[in-house]
Formats: sequence, structure tokens, C-alpha cells
Amino acid sequence: APIAMAAARSAGHPLETGAVVACERGGISQPCQIIERSRTTSTQSADGADEASRWRYYVHYMGHDRRLDEWVAGDRIVLSQDASRAQNSVALNQPRELSLRRATRNMKRRIDEINHVQTGASYDEALEKEHEESTKVKNIQSVQIGRFELDAWYFSPFPDAFSRQRKLYVCEFTLKYMKKRKTYERHVREEKARQPPGTLIYRCTAPALSKECLAAGLEQPTELTIFEVDGSDSKVYCQCLCLLAKLFLDHKTLYFDVDPFLFYILCEVGADGGHRIAGYFSKEKVSLDGNNIACILVLPQHQRKGYGKLLIDCAYQLTIREGKVGSPEKPLSDLGHLSFRSYWTQVLLQHLRAHRGNLSVKEISAITAIKTEDIISTLQSLNLIKYWKGQHVISVSPKIVDEHLRASTRSSLRCDPSLLTWRPPETGTL
Repeated sequence: APIAMAAARSAGHPLETGAVVACERGGISQPCQIIERSRTTSTQSADGADEASRWRYYVHYMGHDRRLDEWVAGDRIVLSQDASRAQNSVALNQPRELSLRRATRNMKRRIDEINHVQTGASYDEALEKEHEESTKVKNIQSVQIGRFELDAWYFSPFPDAFSRQRKLYVCEFTLKYMKKRKTYERHVREEKARQPPGTLIYRCTAPALSKECLAAGLEQPTELTIFEVDGSDSKVYCQCLCLLAKLFLDHKTLYFDVDPFLFYILCEVGADGGHRIAGYFSKEKVSLDGNNIACILVLPQHQRKGYGKLLIDCAYQLTIREGKVGSPEKPLSDLGHLSFRSYWTQVLLQHLRAHRGNLSVKEISAITAIKTEDIISTLQSLNLIKYWKGQHVISVSPKIVDEHLRASTRSSLRCDPSLLTWRPPETGTL
């Protein structure tokens, strides 16, 4: 059996890009597609099993998010009947996967310019294919920001001189990126900034970290702060933020045109008083589609602290003060979809309990600033709404609401309106 397996691994190398094979991951053989290949510098003989060691392959695990894509050694590839089963699985799932993805606002804007505002699903699919082709291989493998070294999830269009580096170093205050550790260490010694540029709009006492976070070596912050940064006023900072964020967001297309956007930076305040970035969301200054969030990200080392819900709630508190309703820009990532659906669920259930279910969809929207479409889809997922005589009717009893709230017992952070100093800009000032 070992001889047969070795032969299965070495036969047929180098493999063609696009080939569907099986690859060992976590001790399990998983179907994957070869995206790119590269010859190694091995000096071993090309005979027998050694041929596989001469090649490495960049693979996408079918049915999984692209953040798991990685370079693997040729000897991890299994050329067997698993590959044919994987090929069939790809053929079945590909149309569905493509149908679930839609172009983002900037991608649509590009195609509109090219095709004189012609629209349709075929253009979305064409842009999706273009996006995947241009970002198919991760260029940066890891990034050092402060004391954390993070594995990159996706491609990010750093300038050529930087995109060829396996690792980049990023200042946690200015977000400037550097190629060499010595340059980074000198920058840290000389840099005076200890917070993002812009205006402080929110400050609260930091909640206690969980035992799991402390056991993982994370430090307890003293406070959490949020800064509003105008893309027009702090262009370099916002461009650096977008390039950093793209390492962890697949469908983000905003990198350099930051002028039309506002950025809200969530920071942890340490014992030394420094405001270190933990996450952010951005929004258009003027959104024709009524979006109150363009992009949102909590950096990987700060996830599972409740910061995502805090940022989402902050965005909706701003929308409430503007006297509007809003919705995040689509499409949402898999993690984004889970976060927003969880947030909407908690907010809607809390208001239904407070009013004993005697609210219409429009009334809930006016109170929460959540768009009616998001309210309806969330209540439908909970089976708490019916379509009757041409309109959606909330069908719920206090007992059912309490049962749903008990089922989602995990507490999450909220933006305290009394601590939010932000006020909407006067009309015409943006």
C-alpha cells in the first residue's frame, strides 16, 4: 500500500493549473483545485517518488472559503480516484457558488463605465471571474502588526516592491507598511503618533476579556475608543488601512479612492495610553443605495471579543442620529453574514419583547434604523413573520420571543448612545 500511494503521488507531475486533485489537509484527503504551480529548488533526482518534491502547488479547497488557499508541497497531492470524485463535486457546486456571489459597488461601477450602465447577472459573473483571476494567489503570506504576527487570508494589491515580500511589518498606529524588520523597529522608536488621525467620537471602559483570550496571551485593555477619520483629510492612513484590510477581506475593492468615505477605527487603549487598532468600518459620505456600512473588519487577533457587534451597533447609532435607515453593502462575506444576522436577531427580539410583539415592520425599522428587507429576512429565518393579504405581518407571542432570546444567551457589546459624541454634519458640508 505505501508503494502504491507513493506512485500515486509522483505520477503525472507537474500537474496542470485548473486540475482537480485530492490533497491531504489535517490528516484528511480533501478535493482541491490547482490554481498555480511553481518549481522548487530541490536537487533531488526526478526519478520515482522524488518528482513530486520538485513542485509545489497553490490550491483551493473546494467548498471552502478562499482564505484557506495555500501553497502545498507536491508530495501532499494524491493522484487517485479521489480526484475524479472531486471533479464531479466541483462541476455540481460551481454554478451554485457563482450564483451566490455578486459584484461589489466598485466592481459594478467599473463595468457600468465600460458598458454604458448596462446591468445584469452576466456582468456580475464576468466581474466575479475577473476578480478571482486577478487575486487568485496570495502575495503576502504574513504581516507583523505590533506584537502580533498574522497569516494573510487573501491577496492585497500592495505596490510591487512590497507585494513580492512574504512578510510585511505594519505600524499599529500609523498603519505604514515596511519590508524590513530593522526599518520597522526604527520607525517604532521614532514615531510619535499613538492614536489614529481624526476625531475621537466614542470612549468606554473595556469589558473584561474572557479566560480564553487571556490564556492566549492577549492583554486586557483599559478602554475602547472609536475615531472618525475622513478619507479626504487622512488619505495615506486610509489607503494603508484598506491595503491591510484586504489581506483579510475577499471582495473588498476600495484601495486608493478613499476621498468619498469615512472610516471609523476601533482601538484598544493599553496601559501605556496608546490607541491600537482592533477593527474598523467604513461608509460612503453619500450612499445612493442607503448603505450605512461599506466594509467592516475586526483584525483576526481581536476576533471573538464582541468587537464586530460593537462596530455594527455604532454604525446603526450613527444612522439613527441621521434620521435614516441603513443596510450593509452587499455581498457580505460568510463571517459578515453571520455577524449581521446575529445582530439583527438580538435587536429585533429585544424590541419585540419590550413592546410585547405589538410592532409593525415599519415601526421597528423607524426605531432601529434597520432596513425593512433585513427585518423581514431575519424574522423569516426565525419563523416569526407571515405574508397575509399582500403584506408582511409579525406573528409572535411574548413566550416565543423569550424562548428565542434564551437560545441566544451570548451577550455582546453595544454602543452606549450616551457615550457617543458624534453629531451628523450639516447638510452640504460633505
